Amino acid sequence: MKILLRKVSNTPLDFEVESDKITFKGYLQYDADKLILLKAKLSGQIDLNCDICANEFMFDIDEELEFFISDGIYEKDDELLLDVVESLDSTVDIEELMSSEIELIKSDYHSCKSCNQASVSEEEA
Repeated sequence: MKILLRKVSNTPLDFEVESDKITFKGYLQYDADKLILLKAKLSGQIDLNCDICANEFMFDIDEELEFFISDGIYEKDDELLLDVVESLDSTVDIEELMSSEIELIKSDYHSCKSCNQASVSEEEA
């Protein structure tokens, strides 16, 4: 789902995208100076491999997201915003943002319930 940034106004523009077992739902709203605020929730489940035993397991996602989308290159020197996604073609691809957030979650360290229980048992001993 691609959205033209010029169509985003002060009135929130709702979106919802689903992929497999994941839902990305929220809104876009004009903030100021070519910046669009994205507030959304990413929820559902993804398949991951445990970083300890390498077994596959289902991981529950329930993330609140908030960042800005810049219509063009973000060039504010006097104000530091770290969470800015730049759009060079005046559009935002919601599915691409969802995929990027999922990949970011996948790149983190994850362990299955068995390995979590084993590490808790070792700490108690």
